[in-house]
Amino acid sequence: MPSMSRFVAICVSLLLGCWLGPVTEAAKVSFELDVLPVLTAHGCNAGACHGKQRGQNGFQLSLLAFDPDFDFHSLVRESRGRRLFPASPSDSLLLRKATGQVPHGGGQQIEIGSSDYETLLNWIAQAAPRRIEGEPLLQAVVLDTTDFSLKPSEKNSLRVTAQYDDGSTRDVTRLATYLSNEASVVSVDPAGEMTAGPLPGETAVMARYMNHICVANVSIPQPNTLPTTRYSELPRSNFIDDHVYAKLQKLSLLPSDPIDDATFLRRIYTDVIGRLPSPEEAREFFNATEADKRANLVERLLDRPEYADHWAGYWADLLRPNPYRVGIKAVLNYDNWIREQFRDNVSYDVMVRKLITAKGSTWHNGAATLYRDRRSPDEVATMVSQLFLGVRLECAKCHHHPFERWSQQDFYQFAAHFAKVGRKGTGLSPPISGGEEIVFTSTSGTVSHPLTGEKMSPKPLFGEHVGEADDPRYDLANWITSEENDYFAQVQVNRVWGILMGRGIVEPVDDLRSTNPPTNPKLLDALAAEFRDSGYDLKELIRTITLSRTYSHSSLPNETNASDRVNYSRHYRHRLRAEVLMDAVADVTEVATNMQAMPPESRASQVWTHRVDSMFLDTFGRPNENQDPPCERTPDATVTQSLHLMNSPEIDSRIRSDQGRAARLAASEMTAAQIIEETYLAIFSRIPTTPESDYGIELLESAENRRTAIEDLMWAMMNSPEFTIQN
Repeated sequence: MPSMSRFVAICVSLLLGCWLGPVTEAAKVSFELDVLPVLTAHGCNAGACHGKQRGQNGFQLSLLAFDPDFDFHSLVRESRGRRLFPASPSDSLLLRKATGQVPHGGGQQIEIGSSDYETLLNWIAQAAPRRIEGEPLLQAVVLDTTDFSLKPSEKNSLRVTAQYDDGSTRDVTRLATYLSNEASVVSVDPAGEMTAGPLPGETAVMARYMNHICVANVSIPQPNTLPTTRYSELPRSNFIDDHVYAKLQKLSLLPSDPIDDATFLRRIYTDVIGRLPSPEEAREFFNATEADKRANLVERLLDRPEYADHWAGYWADLLRPNPYRVGIKAVLNYDNWIREQFRDNVSYDVMVRKLITAKGSTWHNGAATLYRDRRSPDEVATMVSQLFLGVRLECAKCHHHPFERWSQQDFYQFAAHFAKVGRKGTGLSPPISGGEEIVFTSTSGTVSHPLTGEKMSPKPLFGEHVGEADDPRYDLANWITSEENDYFAQVQVNRVWGILMGRGIVEPVDDLRSTNPPTNPKLLDALAAEFRDSGYDLKELIRTITLSRTYSHSSLPNETNASDRVNYSRHYRHRLRAEVLMDAVADVTEVATNMQAMPPESRASQVWTHRVDSMFLDTFGRPNENQDPPCERTPDATVTQSLHLMNSPEIDSRIRSDQGRAARLAASEMTAAQIIEETYLAIFSRIPTTPESDYGIELLESAENRRTAIEDLMWAMMNSPEFTIQN
């Protein structure tokens, strides 16, 4: 605690606003323009220090200075002003802690005599004013250069300029903070100097000054430039190839060779309808001679009933709630509603409007379950913004978004669209919530700002607010799905692209922000425009992507693209989705899966809740039903998965079933060569190579029990990466 005389000196200097020494006009220090940038640059208000929710060691600042009034109060008035000592500024606790003169958990952050030290010292000496006369407002920060092309190990520096509303500018490079999205590709030090890694690649580097952000795109091309003719001579199917190859040319990458019919067949079947082709379907495709047989196959697959179940499953992942929370019947109706949208090929914008404006009984209108699961406006706001805009607003619920422009004001104005959602019924009573609930538009309901208490009016994140409907959700739905809202189309085409290509143009696929730029902005814009022009037709979007030459690149790298992970110069291998793999086991063994709460011989793609018990689906990464929301999948291959395929009694019994494929083939009049061919077509969707065929024939002809030999061969093939991984 400060002495009485020191406390009096502080009070007098603050109340009278006196200067304890001559200070010129030019030397006046602004709290917002000078002091807060220093504290931010040194991490004082970072999440790991005093910017955490309850501060650190009794001292709290707003995260990254998003609330200057709060910070001023904490520094100047809290704890009877003990942190500042205008009578002797250099003895202020703020400076003594920061310079390490007294014990400080954060260690020494500022050097005595440095420019940052002098800034804080002068501000305290000036009686720590909240504002100075004529103080301009910070409007934006910009980089002098936003696109860099570096050689391996080359260095280059960023220069950040702050722009103010009075037209003035200031070089704030030294006070900005920097972050590279891929430090192994390009690292950046606290002074803004970038260093390229040893290998070709590309990434984005963020510069943040106060609550403003700018981004530099940095690429490291291959050292050897390739002739332009290598790219102009590449065959192209549509605009996708034009944009992909333009980017590859910039980086001196060549695309991998195109895939053969067998690889395309397996890839397109698992991608479009989520199942393997049968041996008969494979033979039919291989024997077809028409030039456009791939396009014809895509068309047939899009018209098959499996399409709806497979693609509805992706949206069911995003929307499906925990049945113990909202009730079994509500979840079933919700799942049926989602599948109906895909069976009827409802345009994406119409489906989204139905969801956002859903009303009625959760037992009759499945879409209304969205509002049974998400009970408060802030919960709905974060879900809607992420799903339909690719904007993650969760951070802005508590403070200014650290990597984006969204503020608390933006968040609660957006959430206010859901203030009038009313509910009648039994409500929720987990773990058993079986009752019916009616969602309706209430005549009242408000959302308040948590800091100011101000009642928020519904307002979109950007653009004009119409505000004509009694239910603000209708205004929001119209704004979200309007053609002027680029986010709406971009996040959906990015999501579909990620499913088909193994990686989104923006990754994660629902995190569109300036600090997470697309790897190919022109491609993303072109796909979004095509999606809008098609009337938001998902089938047309899938057709466009799968018929591009880019989709048909091999996963095998060439001498130029082995390190490429983001530019689609090759296909990115990924493990088959859990439901696809489980159905593949059923199709290969010819033994259907029987599951709880499902009709006999149902497919895994038709499962309507994660509560349906399945060790196989759990092992291969389906979402945990107890998560909130239960949508996160485990995409990686694991040792547990390999052990399950090798040792599962269920899989073994299906391979060795008397009603299975192995028993049927063994009892048939087919030759060993014919059996081997059908086995390869069923499991790998291709004709065996000559060595594979010769080995299989010898295995069957030398076996004492042909059925046992077939079973063992099937087991070995189903445990190979070719079965579980999409090439």
